[in-house]
Amino acid sequence: MAFLRNASFAAGFGLLALQLAGCGPSVVRGSDDPSVDRAALSTSLDKEDMKRALKETLNKFRTSDVMNRWRTENPKPTVAVFPFQNSTSEHIDSQLDTILSETEAWVLEAGTVRIIDQRRQAEFIKQVEGSQSAAFDPKHIPQYGKQMGAKYVITGHVSGNDERNEDMRRVQYFLYLEVVEVATSEKLGLWKSEITKAVK
Repeated sequence: MAFLRNASFAAGFGLLALQLAGCGPSVVRGSDDPSVDRAALSTSLDKEDMKRALKETLNKFRTSDVMNRWRTENPKPTVAVFPFQNSTSEHIDSQLDTILSETEAWVLEAGTVRIIDQRRQAEFIKQVEGSQSAAFDPKHIPQYGKQMGAKYVITGHVSGNDERNEDMRRVQYFLYLEVVEVATSEKLGLWKSEITKAVK
């Protein structure tokens, strides 16, 4: 009798588990449902934000005097792409890593320069900052560039403006990309794009 009760309980529990599984969330692939990528889930930067901002910024870069100079330099100049700084109140460090990699890939595909391997950066940053630190300091860009043999450095930052009232929170992001000539420390170009996210 106890066996039958236990078997009945197990069957009932299994049925309940199956029903709950059927009612739970489903996993959707973005390639099957493009609205997955379009929907904003938070005020942080997502794929669509980065894609839109980078496209706008890099298109300005494409037609700049710097790019025109690079197209005519022979041999091709050496360029290092350094980290983008987070000057916002949001936790967007992983997004900034993506922006760095996408920028590096874009510049490489443009074919106008030689890119210095990003993985060597920590080694050269340590040489400039001292063996105890591998933290990137934008003020030392010329020293990093000289250590790496780069003629130019590409870097940037994201700043933000965070506002709230009783009904809404709005975060405005500003993505900046800049090019610095290592020998002179001259900033040769600065391009900006804007992103706004809100929770209503």
